[in-house]
Amino acid sequence: MTKRSHTAQYPDKQPELPPRTRGVIGLFEENCTVCMLCARECPDWCIYIDSHKETVPAATPGGRERSRNVLDRFAIDFSLCMYCGICIEVCPFDALFWSPEFEYAETDIHELTHERDKLREWMWTVPEPPALDPRAEEPKEIAAARKAAEKAAAAAAAEAQEGQE
Repeated sequence: MTKRSHTAQYPDKQPELPPRTRGVIGLFEENCTVCMLCARECPDWCIYIDSHKETVPAATPGGRERSRNVLDRFAIDFSLCMYCGICIEVCPFDALFWSPEFEYAETDIHELTHERDKLREWMWTVPEPPALDPRAEEPKEIAAARKAAEKAAAAAAAEAQEGQE
Protein backbone atom coordinates (compact mmCIF):
# COMPACT_ATOMS: atom_id res chain seq x y z
CA MET A 1 0.00 0.00 0.00
CA THR A 2 2.92 2.32 0.49
CA LYS A 3 4.41 1.63 -2.94
CA ARG A 4 3.11 2.90 -6.21
CA SER A 5 1.52 0.22 -8.34
CA HIS A 6 3.28 -0.76 -11.52
CA THR A 7 1.20 -1.56 -14.57
CA ALA A 8 2.88 -3.61 -17.28
CA GLN A 9 1.81 -2.52 -20.73
CA TYR A 10 0.60 -5.90 -21.98
CA PRO A 11 0.86 -5.91 -25.75
CA ASP A 12 4.29 -4.26 -25.62
CA LYS A 13 5.65 -6.28 -22.72
CA GLN A 14 4.79 -9.97 -22.31
CA PRO A 15 3.97 -11.03 -18.73
CA GLU A 16 6.24 -13.43 -16.86
CA LEU A 17 4.03 -16.43 -16.20
CA PRO A 18 4.51 -18.95 -13.38
CA PRO A 19 5.84 -22.32 -14.58
CA ARG A 20 2.56 -24.16 -13.93
CA THR A 21 0.32 -21.69 -15.74
CA ARG A 22 -2.88 -23.17 -17.16
CA GLY A 23 -3.28 -21.63 -20.57
CA VAL A 24 -4.46 -24.14 -23.17
CA ILE A 25 -4.15 -27.88 -23.61
CA GLY A 26 -1.51 -29.20 -25.98
CA LEU A 27 -1.83 -32.60 -27.69
CA PHE A 28 1.13 -34.92 -28.21
CA GLU A 29 -0.61 -36.93 -30.90
CA GLU A 30 1.98 -39.73 -31.09
CA ASN A 31 1.13 -40.80 -27.53
CA CYS A 32 -2.65 -40.78 -28.02
CA THR A 33 -4.12 -44.30 -28.21
CA VAL A 34 -7.73 -43.09 -28.56
CA CYS A 35 -8.69 -44.64 -25.22
CA MET A 36 -11.35 -41.91 -24.79
CA LEU A 37 -10.64 -41.48 -21.06
CA CYS A 38 -10.18 -37.74 -21.41
CA ALA A 39 -13.50 -37.30 -23.23
CA ARG A 40 -15.38 -39.55 -20.78
CA GLU A 41 -14.00 -37.86 -17.67
CA CYS A 42 -14.45 -34.28 -18.89
CA PRO A 43 -17.23 -32.70 -16.77
CA ASP A 44 -18.06 -30.23 -19.57
CA TRP A 45 -18.00 -32.75 -22.45
CA CYS A 46 -15.88 -30.34 -24.46
CA ILE A 47 -13.49 -32.92 -25.97
CA TYR A 48 -14.49 -34.45 -29.30
CA ILE A 49 -12.69 -37.57 -30.50
CA ASP A 50 -13.32 -39.58 -33.67
CA SER A 51 -11.38 -42.67 -34.63
CA HIS A 52 -11.47 -45.79 -36.74
CA LYS A 53 -10.01 -49.27 -36.40
CA GLU A 54 -7.12 -50.30 -38.58
CA THR A 55 -5.81 -53.82 -39.04
CA VAL A 56 -2.10 -54.30 -38.45
CA PRO A 57 -0.54 -57.32 -40.17
CA ALA A 58 1.03 -60.04 -38.06
CA ALA A 59 4.57 -59.29 -36.86
CA THR A 60 5.68 -62.89 -37.28
CA PRO A 61 4.68 -65.48 -39.88
CA GLY A 62 1.74 -67.49 -38.64
CA GLY A 63 0.82 -64.81 -36.09
CA ARG A 64 -2.56 -63.19 -35.97
CA GLU A 65 -3.48 -59.75 -37.20
CA ARG A 66 -4.14 -57.08 -34.65
CA SER A 67 -6.40 -54.07 -34.77
CA ARG A 68 -5.63 -50.64 -33.38
CA ASN A 69 -7.46 -47.38 -33.09
CA VAL A 70 -6.38 -44.54 -35.37
CA LEU A 71 -7.12 -40.96 -34.38
CA ASP A 72 -9.22 -39.11 -36.97
CA ARG A 73 -10.29 -36.07 -34.98
CA PHE A 74 -9.29 -34.62 -31.63
CA ALA A 75 -10.83 -31.27 -30.81
CA ILE A 76 -11.37 -29.23 -27.66
CA ASP A 77 -14.07 -26.58 -27.42
CA PHE A 78 -12.44 -23.89 -25.27
CA SER A 79 -15.72 -21.98 -25.06
CA LEU A 80 -17.00 -24.84 -22.87
CA CYS A 81 -13.76 -25.86 -21.15
CA MET A 82 -13.43 -24.83 -17.51
CA TYR A 83 -9.67 -25.58 -17.40
CA CYS A 84 -9.99 -28.09 -14.57
CA GLY A 85 -7.23 -30.34 -15.93
CA ILE A 86 -9.05 -33.62 -15.33
CA CYS A 87 -8.38 -34.69 -18.92
CA ILE A 88 -4.65 -34.19 -18.43
CA GLU A 89 -4.64 -36.08 -15.12
CA VAL A 90 -6.55 -39.13 -16.40
CA CYS A 91 -4.54 -39.56 -19.62
CA PRO A 92 -2.53 -42.75 -19.00
CA PHE A 93 -0.23 -42.20 -21.99
CA ASP A 94 0.86 -38.57 -21.42
CA ALA A 95 -0.76 -37.23 -24.57
CA LEU A 96 -2.19 -34.03 -23.03
CA PHE A 97 -0.21 -31.23 -21.39
CA TRP A 98 -0.78 -27.70 -20.09
CA SER A 99 0.67 -25.01 -22.30
CA PRO A 100 1.16 -21.49 -20.93
CA GLU A 101 -0.15 -20.06 -24.22
CA PHE A 102 -3.01 -17.68 -23.48
CA GLU A 103 -3.42 -15.58 -26.62
CA TYR A 104 -6.05 -17.54 -28.48
CA ALA A 105 -9.01 -15.19 -28.45
CA GLU A 106 -11.42 -15.33 -31.38
CA THR A 107 -14.13 -12.98 -32.58
CA ASP A 108 -16.60 -15.82 -33.16
CA ILE A 109 -17.39 -18.33 -30.41
CA HIS A 110 -17.55 -21.15 -32.96
CA GLU A 111 -13.87 -20.64 -33.74
CA LEU A 112 -12.91 -21.56 -30.15
CA THR A 113 -13.18 -25.26 -31.04
CA HIS A 114 -9.57 -26.05 -31.85
CA GLU A 115 -8.72 -29.17 -33.84
CA ARG A 116 -5.70 -31.43 -33.39
CA ASP A 117 -3.46 -29.39 -35.70
CA LYS A 118 -3.76 -26.33 -33.47
CA LEU A 119 -3.44 -28.43 -30.30
CA ARG A 120 -0.25 -29.97 -31.72
CA GLU A 121 1.19 -26.48 -32.35
CA TRP A 122 0.62 -25.59 -28.70
CA MET A 123 2.52 -28.71 -27.64
CA TRP A 124 5.78 -27.00 -28.62
CA THR A 125 5.13 -24.23 -26.07
CA VAL A 126 4.87 -26.69 -23.15
CA PRO A 127 7.76 -26.04 -20.74
CA GLU A 128 10.16 -28.77 -19.69
CA PRO A 129 9.18 -30.52 -16.46
CA PRO A 130 11.05 -29.32 -13.39
CA ALA A 131 14.19 -31.21 -12.47
CA LEU A 132 13.86 -33.90 -9.86
CA ASP A 133 15.01 -33.04 -6.37
CA PRO A 134 18.38 -34.75 -5.90
CA ARG A 135 17.55 -35.36 -2.23
CA ALA A 136 14.26 -37.09 -3.01
CA GLU A 137 14.03 -40.84 -2.55
CA GLU A 138 14.09 -42.99 -5.66
CA PRO A 139 10.64 -43.94 -7.04
CA LYS A 140 9.54 -47.46 -6.08
CA GLU A 141 9.25 -48.61 -9.69
CA ILE A 142 12.79 -47.53 -10.58
CA ALA A 143 14.22 -48.98 -7.37
CA ALA A 144 12.53 -52.35 -8.02
CA ALA A 145 13.74 -52.42 -11.63
CA ARG A 146 17.29 -51.51 -10.57
CA LYS A 147 17.33 -54.23 -7.89
CA ALA A 148 16.05 -56.82 -10.36
CA ALA A 149 18.71 -55.80 -12.91
CA GLU A 150 21.46 -55.99 -10.26
CA LYS A 151 20.22 -59.42 -9.15
CA ALA A 152 20.17 -60.69 -12.75
CA ALA A 153 23.66 -59.29 -13.39
CA ALA A 154 24.99 -60.93 -10.21
CA ALA A 155 23.42 -64.27 -11.20
CA ALA A 156 24.92 -64.02 -14.71
CA ALA A 157 28.35 -63.16 -13.27
CA ALA A 158 28.18 -66.11 -10.85
CA GLU A 159 27.14 -68.42 -13.68
CA ALA A 160 29.99 -67.16 -15.89
CA GLN A 161 32.46 -67.69 -13.05
CA GLU A 162 31.25 -71.28 -12.55
CA GLY A 163 31.64 -71.90 -16.29
CA GLN A 164 35.30 -70.85 -16.13
CA GLU A 165 36.14 -73.22 -13.27
